[in-house]
Amino acid sequence: MNFKPLALLVLSTSVLTACGIAPTKKDKATEPFVFKEPEPTAPFYALNPTNYDAPPSFEVALKDASAQPVTKMVVSLQNDPSKSATLDINKLIVPTIDSKERNMKYAVLAGENEVDVTEIDDFLQLVEGKARHYPPRFPDRQERKGYEVKLKEITQKLDALAEKPNASLDVLTRAFKASVMARNLDLGTSYTSKSLNYAQRILAIKPNDPETNFWFGFGLSEGGGQREAIPYLDKAIKGGVQEAYLSAANNYLWLEQKKNAIQTLKNYKINYPDEAEVTDRLIKEVESGKRWNVWQVLN
Repeated sequence: MNFKPLALLVLSTSVLTACGIAPTKKDKATEPFVFKEPEPTAPFYALNPTNYDAPPSFEVALKDASAQPVTKMVVSLQNDPSKSATLDINKLIVPTIDSKERNMKYAVLAGENEVDVTEIDDFLQLVEGKARHYPPRFPDRQERKGYEVKLKEITQKLDALAEKPNASLDVLTRAFKASVMARNLDLGTSYTSKSLNYAQRILAIKPNDPETNFWFGFGLSEGGGQREAIPYLDKAIKGGVQEAYLSAANNYLWLEQKKNAIQTLKNYKINYPDEAEVTDRLIKEVESGKRWNVWQVLN
């Protein structure tokens, strides 16, 4: 499944006439001209920050959903109740309230106090590849505009669910990530306070959750709270989040603690030897003063 939120499909029909002269048999029938939406550009940031060699969680969930038995359901169309449609593809369904664990199930339709997050997760994965860290990386300005518009829609939906005091961990996690990336895309200062609120609520439920500590840690760091970020990034490293090493090194660079940044990168190389070549280059550039950001693009 590939959910592309960048543009609406535009249909334009051109009818050619020749000053009242009837078309001959040689004239081709007029056909609509379809402007096809371009494929999303390649991600800049790894889609699975926990393990660069593993597929992203959304793709794993889709595979799991397709492997589960399907209970078909016939439903009436909202725009025309006289017509019906048969639902025969499993979607990714999570609870909206009263769940303190991640709890995804696979069904063709969400039930009461549930929400279908298939399209939400698909889009958040696309955004994460471009805007998980600051600055966001978009090679095309129009593509970024499309992401911004859709991300605003997604955050509004998630915020409405997350504002409930008993909002589920699944809802809070998605609202948190969406707010971090909306902040990175400069969509408004309110997203900074929202992401902080969501992170605190999640950590109150699962204080040692590696993924949340990772996102909260680099979110604090990239928002100016470098010293406050250290314990959260340390927890993420201990919890096995691969990219937490890079975020921690980045954090030390901003604190002008070059020795700590280099040591963190050396530890990263030890634990992830497949990344040795990249790590050696990062260390060399940090030592020479050329690099001030792990994800900096050097000419």
